[in-house]
Amino acid sequence: MKYAVWGLLLLSSLLLLVTVIRNRGAGRLLSALGLNVVVAAFLLYALNLLSAYTQVDLPINTATLGTVTVLGVPGVLLLVGLKLTLL
Repeated sequence: MKYAVWGLLLLSSLLLLVTVIRNRGAGRLLSALGLNVVVAAFLLYALNLLSAYTQVDLPINTATLGTVTVLGVPGVLLLVGLKLTLL
């Protein structure tokens, strides 16, 4: 099972590399997506640093990072609103 996962990771990485090499637009799309993920992680980290003042702490996991990556600052506000309302 372990070798199957590593093989799948290697194959998908190779196909991603081929796609980026063949299509320049895909490289720009991946770099923009990477930048959005970094900005989203920074926003969540900054919110967690300020949690002593705001009493709101959000975990940095796949779900929160994906939400903030797609929605940006409104995504952070959405997650804070859900945290305050539901929990």
